[in-house]
Amino acid sequence: MAEVLQVTTTTPTRAEADALAQALVEGRHAACVQVVGPITSRYRWEGAVEVAEEWLCLAKTTGDRYPALEAAIRDLHSYAEPEIVAVPVVAGSPSYLDWVARETGGQ
Repeated sequence: MAEVLQVTTTTPTRAEADALAQALVEGRHAACVQVVGPITSRYRWEGAVEVAEEWLCLAKTTGDRYPALEAAIRDLHSYAEPEIVAVPVVAGSPSYLDWVARETGGQ
């Protein structure tokens, strides 16, 4: 079974989140992308604490597809330094995890 990852990123607008999700799925970088929001993010940037409304994107992909997914996010994202964090899926429905692999070009 392929290694499955959940990759998170945030965007400043719903429109950007939707466009990013569409591009990632169409490009088979992710099997699906869920868009959640708005959320409130608090972070330190260039020496100051910032607060922003953002949209959270949760992408499901495989370890093999991660480099292409990261490159696509960097290419399409409006932030100078977008959040791109991948965590392994350690358990899940085998049929769902197989679906993620199939839809991203694996298996």
